[in-house]
Amino acid sequence: MTQIQEAAAPSAWKFAHPDEDARPSLPEVNATVHVPHTGTWVRRLIAFLGPGYMVSVGYMDPGNWATDLAGGAQFGYTLLAVIMLSNLMAILLQALAARLGIVTGRDLAQACRDHYSRPVNLALWFACELAIIACDLAEVIGTAIALQLLFGIPLIGGALITALDAFLLLLLMNKGFRFLEAFVIALLIVIATCFAIQIAAAAPPVAAILNGFIPSPEIVTNHEMLYIAMGIIGATVMPHNLYLHSSIVQTRAYKRTDEGRRDAIKWATTDSTIALMLALFVNASILIVAAVAFHNSGHSDVAEIGQAFELLSPLLGLGIASTLFAVALLASGLNSTVTATLAGQIVMEGFLRLRIPHWARRLLTRGLAIIPVVFVTAFYGEKGTADLLVLSQVILSMQLPFAVIPLVQFVTDRGKMGRFTVSRSVAVLSWLVAGVILALNFKLLYDTIFG
Repeated sequence: MTQIQEAAAPSAWKFAHPDEDARPSLPEVNATVHVPHTGTWVRRLIAFLGPGYMVSVGYMDPGNWATDLAGGAQFGYTLLAVIMLSNLMAILLQALAARLGIVTGRDLAQACRDHYSRPVNLALWFACELAIIACDLAEVIGTAIALQLLFGIPLIGGALITALDAFLLLLLMNKGFRFLEAFVIALLIVIATCFAIQIAAAAPPVAAILNGFIPSPEIVTNHEMLYIAMGIIGATVMPHNLYLHSSIVQTRAYKRTDEGRRDAIKWATTDSTIALMLALFVNASILIVAAVAFHNSGHSDVAEIGQAFELLSPLLGLGIASTLFAVALLASGLNSTVTATLAGQIVMEGFLRLRIPHWARRLLTRGLAIIPVVFVTAFYGEKGTADLLVLSQVILSMQLPFAVIPLVQFVTDRGKMGRFTVSRSVAVLSWLVAGVILALNFKLLYDTIFG
């Protein structure tokens, strides 16, 4: 029995054509990271640390910056509740994605291909590709803005320079998956450190922050606030991250037995939960800094990253604040490039069984993102790119149901997951999360069309 066929053995979900369909996700790195089967829990946790941090990158990419800045500047601490709730939803959904990958030996795209008809699969693939392009759009804009702020490079030039990062992932992957994870974690440390310093300088009121974590009815009734809130959800719960996580957890060489899978699920869930708490800190920090610097000082109209850069140092009274802000933004853009590229490869290979060189896939996706950025920048200037950045996150939010519903459907299906099917309470909570996402999407669409 092959490793992948064995991986599917505990459930009834067999591969229809083992020679073709049982090809592992990301075969070049599948089961390449050693996992100790004995020893202390610390050693075993360290072996599984990595995929969660790569997933967390998507929860603090440049798209988050636009929505968090706009939310903090316009509404103070009110939308902290949305950041917290969306992060809790992300923790649940990423745990489900990891479970699916570990138990079935499939990533989410492969699972969809095996379960749905071809027309449905093509629709799901198109929706996911649209989400990846929207995410890449945010990365192009964010990286271009960071290059402009740090080095004075024009936005159009910065956007074109981002095409060169098509080869970054290829270089890192050639050095091994652990090296790729180390690169991502190093940049995450840079981002977290930059914001820790800014939070210390901002010295926000603790009582106001705690009150901001309590949900307010105004979030739903106020259309402008709902629009930003939906952008925050779209920027936080990333559709392509579910595909990514279900694949990269399989890079661990855990035992393909019931005991090995159960152990892998536990450590993979711990890994992603810890990593996403870091994402919560970063997102909350962006909003808090914006609330302190802009909302409380009468600059509630600040919604652009460039404006924030110019105002942060004088308003916070910390000369290095603006530079730290731009450095963190550049690190965020570079990190997001790596994970979005991997997600694009997983989606294309999973849905279409189409394998093209990594650099070609990256140039294709990045080209589709650069074109609208160059066009909008040329005709509408920086204000246009700021609006495009927020819009990209709302588009991501609209794509969420197309990833969330199949994922929840699979992990609650005993015929597919066998004894690893989630409990009834987790199933109810998962469908509730999917329902909330759907309801918010319909509300936003209705208000946009008829409001």
